[in-house]
Amino acid sequence: MYNFFKYLIFVPLVRWGFRATVVGTQNIPAAGGVILASNHVAAGDTYITPALIRRQVTFPAKAELFRGDRGLGSKIVAWFLKAIRQVPLDRSGGRVSLAGLEPVLEALDQGRVVGIYPEGTRSPDGRLYKGHTGVARMVLAAGVPVVPVAVFDTQTVKGWFGIPWVRRPRVVIGEPLDFTAYAALVDDRDALRWVTDEVMAAVQQISGQTYVNAYATSVKRGALSATDSDSRVLERPGLGSRPPQLPSGEIS
Repeated sequence: MYNFFKYLIFVPLVRWGFRATVVGTQNIPAAGGVILASNHVAAGDTYITPALIRRQVTFPAKAELFRGDRGLGSKIVAWFLKAIRQVPLDRSGGRVSLAGLEPVLEALDQGRVVGIYPEGTRSPDGRLYKGHTGVARMVLAAGVPVVPVAVFDTQTVKGWFGIPWVRRPRVVIGEPLDFTAYAALVDDRDALRWVTDEVMAAVQQISGQTYVNAYATSVKRGALSATDSDSRVLERPGLGSRPPQLPSGEIS
């Protein structure tokens, strides 16, 4: 069903309708588990990037969306997510734990491509925000490469007759990052933050976005004002931090 929807609807729409372009597809390994970590500026990101690459992409979605227990609409959403082989992400306890990541880790173990947005939500203003450490938990627990991705111009605009449209979006795919040396530190909070910041720094390098050292959700919920967020702008994620000490006692 994934390929049915992809090649019947989304590939023609994205490639020929939106006239999207992609650079760096050779950086995605041809086989084996891999994580695509991307910035997130618009809802269209979730189908524009998969339509531009050859391999099937699995996105973790909120576990409650798979239940289909809130009427006909929720049943359709649950059926669609299952039909295209997306996986549930359990965040019932707030932070993502290894137990909540089990379906995602299983997908990676099966050699699938998993796409994630470390910011956890769409950017409220086009800037890059602090990444949640769930991405680091996935990377270290699965032992797979993580590929940074940057999307541009994926926001919806008014097209002919007022129909929502996307004009010439771009996707840039960076080179894979390898953190397997730190696999034993999957429960180390400082190591998780460092790995996450390194991933976000790689995304920023290809996206060129201004980085705000705060969670995007804090801005969206009003907990952080525009002035406060401006004061948290850094040159790059993890500025001044050092790599964690390896279990062997060596420093990477």
